[in-house]
Amino acid sequence: MKPIKRSLVEAQQAAKAAAEERLHAGRSSLERAVLVAVEFTGERRKLTAAARMARKAAAVSAGSPESSSGDPAQSHVNPAQVADLDFEASLAEFQELARSAGAEVSATLVQHRPRPDPATLVGQGKLEEIEAVIASTGADLVLFDHDLSPSQLRNLEARLPCRVIDRTQLILDIFARHARTREGQLQVELAQLEYQLPRLAGRGKAMSQLGGGIGTRGPGETQLETDRRKINLRIDHVKEQLESVRRIRRQQRQRREAVPVPVVALVGYTNAGKSTLFNALTEAGVLESSRMFATLDPKLRQLQLPSRRRILLSDTVGFIRNLPHTLVTSFRATLEEVERAELLLHVRDASSPMMDEQKVQVESVLSELDVTKKPIIEVLNKIDLVPAGIPMGAPGSIAISGLKKQGLDHLLAAIDAALVADPLIEMRFRLPQSEGAVIAALDAGAIVEAKHFEGNLAYITARGPASLLNRFRRFQERVATSV
Repeated sequence: MKPIKRSLVEAQQAAKAAAEERLHAGRSSLERAVLVAVEFTGERRKLTAAARMARKAAAVSAGSPESSSGDPAQSHVNPAQVADLDFEASLAEFQELARSAGAEVSATLVQHRPRPDPATLVGQGKLEEIEAVIASTGADLVLFDHDLSPSQLRNLEARLPCRVIDRTQLILDIFARHARTREGQLQVELAQLEYQLPRLAGRGKAMSQLGGGIGTRGPGETQLETDRRKINLRIDHVKEQLESVRRIRRQQRQRREAVPVPVVALVGYTNAGKSTLFNALTEAGVLESSRMFATLDPKLRQLQLPSRRRILLSDTVGFIRNLPHTLVTSFRATLEEVERAELLLHVRDASSPMMDEQKVQVESVLSELDVTKKPIIEVLNKIDLVPAGIPMGAPGSIAISGLKKQGLDHLLAAIDAALVADPLIEMRFRLPQSEGAVIAALDAGAIVEAKHFEGNLAYITARGPASLLNRFRRFQERVATSV
């Protein structure tokens, strides 16, 4: 009987292992996607003057035939060439978005047209080409690097034999993949519901009357109205739950503010290296990934500055060009740390050829959040990937490498100098040696510049945050002087 029992156990283990292998294979399988990128030449996006100058400098450093003689005619950068570079970078970013969503790019189709087709965005000829590519590649879905109107989405789904997803829906899907906390999941669901609501109309025969045919007509709402009502009810329910989350956040913030600890928030374009820098400064061990939007839920960690002041460093979701407005609205609760922060660290990817345009996109979102008046330190990250001799950034910016932990001391000193809510002051204390708790607190939270003992008295000169030193003002020997 023992061999029989052993064989049964082995068979069960083998079946379990096979099932787990099939499950893993199913999870790891990628959906095949056809990417469609459209550039409307009649309304080419205008780059900022800084972006054009950056591209011109890059072209000169690369040895392009542009003249450096100062002749304006020879040194002029063709706007069409700049726009082409911008479109190529946008296309590369869209491909990375698709991979971050778990898609395998089977083909990429590009169309240049003066203006969008009102019915299908791309026009009849390109639509036939998309159909042929789907048939040849066996693609599961088509991704458009553009927002589709409800009618365009409806027409494309009726014509193409697979699912059609536009840029906003793709970003929402990535957010849904990366949401880990209940708050993040609620915010993603709210954005998805608000995106779906205007796109319900005409989604095939399922949206017709509840009954169909002779003898079934009568009063009652249509399936479309039923679904719209259900979505509106769900939106109200999700908003109530998010308000509950905000209420808990406010209570937590009030407890934090009872002990004044400044909040410094990392902001920047997606994949600029914010989480890598966050780990380098705090050793928090949060996820570092080259995938876009790897950080979705905010992280807060305590950090001690060179002055011994303590701050709360916040890692936030990355921004992206044409970030859907519904996401900014839905993630207002997450971005509250940015709104409440005393100081913002704008982390930029110094190795990106699009770093100037990315800066414009980030500043656009910060303007929408109404935080542009806050003090901002510009941090140029990934300098280890920048070739030697290439100038980086504007005066006042701080060059670092979060991965190699280069320049972090300079950054911490800049943060120390920029915080004004809890200024650094210097005090001299005269206190009994029996006040060991006070002496220990000064040693731990301030820089002790001088200390000596006379009899039973201790004389200490300390430089540190006003919130700490003022707690022991009763032992002050002379008036504090600002640093």
